[in-house]
Amino acid sequence: MTYGAIDFLALDFKGNNFKGEIMPALRQLVENQTIAIIDLVIVLKDKDGKVSAAELQQLAPDIIAIFDPLKAGVNEMIKNEDIEMVGAELENNSSAAVMLYENLWSIRFKEAVLNAGGRVLMQERIPNEVVLEALEDLKTA
Repeated sequence: MTYGAIDFLALDFKGNNFKGEIMPALRQLVENQTIAIIDLVIVLKDKDGKVSAAELQQLAPDIIAIFDPLKAGVNEMIKNEDIEMVGAELENNSSAAVMLYENLWSIRFKEAVLNAGGRVLMQERIPNEVVLEALEDLKTA
């Protein structure tokens, strides 16, 4: 079986405040089979700096219901080291949604490359902030 590129993403929410605004966009990505969520963990940092985490199935039933349309897998691929790394970056009284997702859109292209005898030589995701900075540098050059 061929897999698409898999990304690790941590989204920071100050004030431990998930309001659900991103859910429609995320749900659309899943429904359109652009991505598949492989694992999802919520990381919380309280006002005193204590970090805790919960896998999706450990959340309250009403919270689980919010995430149901995402068909998120829960397979513990996000490890304690990942949670600790994210927790260290969070400000006190903040939370993060941490997920691994597969880029389903990339499977067909990858299969075509493999069938043509090709291989991935390099692949790196460039953060949007880096692209914007480079574009700004070009304007001033």
